[in-house]
Amino acid sequence: MTGNSFSVSGYGPERAGWTRVFARDSLARRLDWPILLSAIGLSLIGSVLVFSATRNRTEINQGDQYYFLIRHLMNTGIGIALMIGVIWVGHRTLRVVVPFLYGASVFGILLVLTPLGSTVNGAHSWIVLGGGFSLQPSEFVKITIILGMAMVLAARVDAGDKPYPDHRTVLQALGLASVPMMIVMLMPDLGSVMVMVIIVLGVLLASGASNRWIFGLLGAGAIGAIAVWQLHILDEYQIARFAAFANPSLDPAGVGYNTNQARIAIGSGGLTGAGLFHGSQTTGQFVPEQQTDFVFTVAGEELGFVGAGLILVLLGVVLWRACRIARDSTELYGTIVAAGIVAWFAFQAFENVGMTLGIMPVTGLPLPFVSYGGTSMFAVWIAVGLLQSIRVQRPMSA
Repeated sequence: MTGNSFSVSGYGPERAGWTRVFARDSLARRLDWPILLSAIGLSLIGSVLVFSATRNRTEINQGDQYYFLIRHLMNTGIGIALMIGVIWVGHRTLRVVVPFLYGASVFGILLVLTPLGSTVNGAHSWIVLGGGFSLQPSEFVKITIILGMAMVLAARVDAGDKPYPDHRTVLQALGLASVPMMIVMLMPDLGSVMVMVIIVLGVLLASGASNRWIFGLLGAGAIGAIAVWQLHILDEYQIARFAAFANPSLDPAGVGYNTNQARIAIGSGGLTGAGLFHGSQTTGQFVPEQQTDFVFTVAGEELGFVGAGLILVLLGVVLWRACRIARDSTELYGTIVAAGIVAWFAFQAFENVGMTLGIMPVTGLPLPFVSYGGTSMFAVWIAVGLLQSIRVQRPMSA
């Protein structure tokens, strides 16, 4: 195997391309099937939960109870197609075009700050495309931050010039990540910024950078959080959300309403739940944004602890296998990319589930693979494609 090419038994080089995607003795055997099947399972479970949450919501489903179900399945199909495309191209080939991808993602989030941008739930982070479709460019920024930092941090290490990234290299990587993060903060999209911060920390840990950088960034983050709070940089709705998190009894009919209703829904599910389409909180439409940010409450109420636990188990399988891919990669670039994806998925899942349970502040982050949303679905499936590419392009003996 050289570069991005596979040696396929029984096929000459002229048969490369889609042949290697379907050949039983090459790509199919190298794919990480636990990740793939778990991600598909999560997306299918999500389609059922989204349907339950929206089938009676005539004010948003345009009179068609299958409106969100069809779009969720369509988004999943497009996401899987993107995954296949990433595997076919290969993460090593994508490494070459990372500067272009980075520039395109930064341009996308800058467009949000123009009149083309649209505000949803207080965050000016969307571009409305029409026809019921919208785009959230900050989702793709998560991917380009991972790829960009991995490219910078691994360049000299994979070339054999350095055993680990030096201080100058780390500074370059942090500078690359800070530009889109500052733009996203201006939207403001605090939830996405939080995910990006965790991604940066995960990437640096995986790269072998000095621990002084990790502790320094944690200290700088704490100081920055205090400064943001004291200088009133956050919008009023964001401050109110943190206040409600600190004091759940604060304004239960206002800013604390979402969290209180979410906890009621999950708590009423018990062990096995009320049954699909029979949850009183869900059918009564008491939980806002239940098909997106609060989709986990549908699982908790209608499928109970068993159904909600299954979602967490499947997410755990994805994270476990991604950790294995990061560990087994024979190049630092692959290790960093996989570790960045682990940090992204782990924190975003914890934050989403945590905010429905009242143990994390409400930030508007979707549950990976499960929540309704085209851009977020595309991004997580692209990430799965990167994980699969890292696995299939390693030597067979690795």
